[in-house]
Amino acid sequence: MMVWVRMIYAAVVIALASILLMPFQLLALKFDWKLRRTLPRIWHKFACHALGIRVRVKGNLETRRPLMLCVNHASWMDIMVMSSVADVAFIAKIEVSGWPVFGHLAKLQKSVFIVREEKRNTGNQANEIAGRMADGEIIVLFPEGTTSDGNRLLEVKSSLFGAAAMAVPHSPNGSVFVQPVAIAYTGVHGIAMGRYHRPLAGWPGDVELMPHLLDVLRMGALDAEVSFGEPVDYRADSKRKDVSATIAQRIRAMLNSSLRGRDIA
Repeated sequence: MMVWVRMIYAAVVIALASILLMPFQLLALKFDWKLRRTLPRIWHKFACHALGIRVRVKGNLETRRPLMLCVNHASWMDIMVMSSVADVAFIAKIEVSGWPVFGHLAKLQKSVFIVREEKRNTGNQANEIAGRMADGEIIVLFPEGTTSDGNRLLEVKSSLFGAAAMAVPHSPNGSVFVQPVAIAYTGVHGIAMGRYHRPLAGWPGDVELMPHLLDVLRMGALDAEVSFGEPVDYRADSKRKDVSATIAQRIRAMLNSSLRGRDIA
């Protein structure tokens, strides 16, 4: 019974937020107003509240630009959590654009959809990302390229940092700031979530969306911790593999720290 109550409440809150904000977002997208960067954050705050996702932030978002955020990826909830704390746009695989609901939301947030298999389009995609970062947008990259179970960071793909390298010539200071960010799902109803239960928050690729969404609603109150780490200064002479290794090390350290933490409140 409580699951249905939560579902109805979530549906009502998200529907009202969408009705109020979506017309303005569509106008902002059409005329490329900077408001299009802010409205998704407001919508995602409502969505996190409706779904019972409580977000806590550690550290600070880098204030210098151009800026790319590199974030570990465990679930579709990462999009909502990250969007609720910063005005961001995402780099997503092209398949996401066809997903029900989430594909539409990704388009409203002006995500950059990439086709990894088509090498001939890589340059154009990287140029778009570089241009948007040069214009002051914060771009989010999930460098693992897929979702994990929430307990660890998978291998970071250095090839995905190509967009940061291409943005360097457009930067007024000759560098792009790449900031590591760790999202950890740490508790349910304020009680620490152990390793055994954490996959309930993770969304591996072989799990269907709706059953997982129902699991989140059944949990009712989920704690997510977002940790901002020390940025890496990506310059023209930087080596992509070195940057990716440093970013991976910092994400892994923050993720492990959050998962071992005791201060869930």
